[in-house]
This record gives sequence, structure tokens and C-alpha cells, in this order.
Amino acid sequence: MPAGIDTFTLTLWLLRLAFLACLYLFLAAIARLLWRDLRAATVATPGELGRLVVVAASDGGPAQGTSFPLDAVTTLGRDVNNTIALDDGFVSAEHATLTFRGRGWYVEDHDSRNGTFVNGERIGGIVPLGFGDELQVGQVRLRLDRPRPAAAR
Repeated sequence: MPAGIDTFTLTLWLLRLAFLACLYLFLAAIARLLWRDLRAATVATPGELGRLVVVAASDGGPAQGTSFPLDAVTTLGRDVNNTIALDDGFVSAEHATLTFRGRGWYVEDHDSRNGTFVNGERIGGIVPLGFGDELQVGQVRLRLDRPRPAAAR
């Protein structure tokens, strides 16, 4: 053994290095698990959560059968800043919002002058919406449908 280094000091340095190596291995394992979870989450997330299909519209509105893919929060209105802009004189600038919460859809009317209707009934506040339900905004009737399969997109 070299002069000036006793057994205790050498053991202490070896323990410090072993602890540091264990700490780095632990952090590397955590980073690997987080990376794997992040990659799995991006693969499992669907492109669209649902879609609105135009059932009927007034002249100048979207054509019957037009399909709009839905995001988790989708706004409807006449203003071009909405997710779905509807060119209809009976639609307010910011008419309604569709939100996907958990496993279901909800629609909220934003105190529009002509109201928002679900299956022919005027709504107030936040109302649940199911696949197949009809939503009327102004003179545009839309049906909430399931998203298209990934192969059909």
C-alpha cells in the first residue's frame, strides 16, 4: 500500500464511489421508465375522439354529410377562431363548446341568442351528449358519431 493512505480512508472512498454508482444507476432506471411510459402514451392516444356529421343545414352552410373531427375541447360558432366555424346567420360568434371528459361528451351553450338544442330540446348549462345524439346550432343540425377507424382516415 502507498504511504499516507490507510485502510480506513481507502474503504471510505470505495464506499463513496459505490454509493455514487448506485445513485446514477437508480436515476438511469427512473429515466428509462419515464421514457417508456411517455412513448406508450403517445402511441395509445387516438387521433380523434369523435366527429360531428352534418345532418341538415341552411343554404350557405356546410354540405350534408360533411364530417368534422373533434378534439377534447371543440368550440362551435360563426367566428373563424372556433374549432368548427359555421357560416349561418342564426349561429352566435361563440355559440357552444363540446368537451370530452373521462369517457363522455358534454355540450355547453354560451348564452347564445338562438340557443343550442340536443335532440330537439333547448339546453341550458352543461348537458351530456351521447353518440348518435343530434346537436342543433342555429339552422345547422349535427350528429355526434364515433371516430372513424384509423385505417379509414
